[in-house]
Amino acid sequence: MPVSLPVFPVRTLAALLLTALLAPACSDDDDETTSPGVPDAVAFTQAGLYPEGVQYDATDNRFFVSSQTRGAIGQVKDDGTYTQFADDAVLISTIGMRLDEGRNRLLVAVSDPGYNTARTSTATQRKLAGLASFNRANGQRLSYTDLGALRPGQNHFANDIAVDAQGNAYVTDSFSPIIYKVDVQGVATIFLENAQLAAPAGAFGLNGIVYHPDGYLLVAKSNEGVLFKVPLTNPTAFTKVASAQNLMGADGLLLQDNNTLQVVTNAQAKVYRLTSADAWATATVSGTFSTPPQYPTTLARREGADSYVLYSNLNALQASQNPPVSVFTIARVKF
Repeated sequence: MPVSLPVFPVRTLAALLLTALLAPACSDDDDETTSPGVPDAVAFTQAGLYPEGVQYDATDNRFFVSSQTRGAIGQVKDDGTYTQFADDAVLISTIGMRLDEGRNRLLVAVSDPGYNTARTSTATQRKLAGLASFNRANGQRLSYTDLGALRPGQNHFANDIAVDAQGNAYVTDSFSPIIYKVDVQGVATIFLENAQLAAPAGAFGLNGIVYHPDGYLLVAKSNEGVLFKVPLTNPTAFTKVASAQNLMGADGLLLQDNNTLQVVTNAQAKVYRLTSADAWATATVSGTFSTPPQYPTTLARREGADSYVLYSNLNALQASQNPPVSVFTIARVKF
């Protein structure tokens, strides 16, 4: 039976054709949803700063960045303007950070790898693990907790921070096989300590950490290139996340959603997007973003769907490059 086709007036047909031409093209290879007006990259100039951590503060439209050489916390606007946000004598080298927006505080991991010549000492170098908290609005220090004092005599390096729904902070130690727990009152305890989490002397073990709303932590171990799942109610029952992807040099983590995790691997100069269909018993790679060879370290979430990776250039610092790197970049991740 013949089908009658609709007849459009010439003017209407022209409008339909124009709409089709102007409509954005869709691709199965690009499943990103990005916010309009966000920059692809933010570059800022601070000679020898060597930031390791980054967080995005949507309230004031700024990135927070740490510094292994100065200790002070900086803030960076989209136009590349850098200003100091907070500083304190306890900030020898600042590493990972976590913006706890609900409690209006910025949590900062503090260590001493020996790069802040103005503040390092034999008493703290490779022995310091601390957690500092600052008021997000004005940079006033709220608290400081000495984590390394829980295990005196060991080497320590507080690296990254996760915060659970109750406000408890969990901090990884790269030089000791420890995850610390610090409650909202600032009381610190050993949450997990296990020889399986140890790394050889001079290597970085535990590194990036995120809280999963289903009640567990996901933790990266750099020297092995693996992830661990650590239940909050029974941390000694931690398990390794099975994956065919080697994550050697795994550093910062970002939980994109309950089933999607982004992992920075500075040794590989890549950001991997992992997905899991079984509550992180296993994981597979669903995307890869290659970075310049500028030692990417960690990620910040911005306006929901966008994530940004920090190019820290820490390899130049470790090699005592002279002159030091002066321009650092925070780049939008595109899988």
